[in-house]
Amino acid sequence: MSLLPRYTHIINPRLKHIYLTFDEEGDLIIKSPRVPQHKIEQLLLKKASWINHSREKLQKKKGKRIDFSRTPEVYFMGSSYPLELIPHGKKKVQLEFDETKFTLHYHSYDETLFHAHVDRFYKKEAQRYIPDQVAFWADRMRLSPAALRFRKTKRQWGSCSAKNVLCFNTMMMKLPKDVIQYIIVHELAHIKHKHHQKAFWQLVENHLPDYKTHVSDLKHYTT
Repeated sequence: MSLLPRYTHIINPRLKHIYLTFDEEGDLIIKSPRVPQHKIEQLLLKKASWINHSREKLQKKKGKRIDFSRTPEVYFMGSSYPLELIPHGKKKVQLEFDETKFTLHYHSYDETLFHAHVDRFYKKEAQRYIPDQVAFWADRMRLSPAALRFRKTKRQWGSCSAKNVLCFNTMMMKLPKDVIQYIIVHELAHIKHKHHQKAFWQLVENHLPDYKTHVSDLKHYTT
């Protein structure tokens, strides 16, 4: 008898179909309307190969949520750096980076707080690094964003609104510099083309002839 994978089942009566996704830790999430349990089990058996393959791909991705219970590492600008946890007497948590490793000084062990400090580091670095890069590429592409926004998101690396406001995921700072450049050029191109049709990709290629390499590299990372 085949063993069914562990999963979390979220019932939403408004859904018309059953959807399989994974969370940040690689755990299976099932979203569906109210359906008999045997239908869920039949689907899991049918999709067993896809589930295993997808989970393996997820586990190999770089930049996953930090697991402080193991040997933690932080991805920054495409490189992985060890994260050392050091208890100290001060109540304030401090995260430091010396170009070779990250050091997190803490008073009380609190993983939620640790994650918040890493996220804060990424946001600070994004706000420091990305605006100059946007200005450089905007000048080359002769395109002008209305404004820049930064926030942590689970799905998108970047977006361009109907009013040409560019929003960048602060988790971009995990990525190599050339991949960051690709995301910036991609979103700037949306100022001119609000789609992903031929004209859009031609504009991207005009400025980044090897953009397909960056698209491929990006698939190895998770937000």
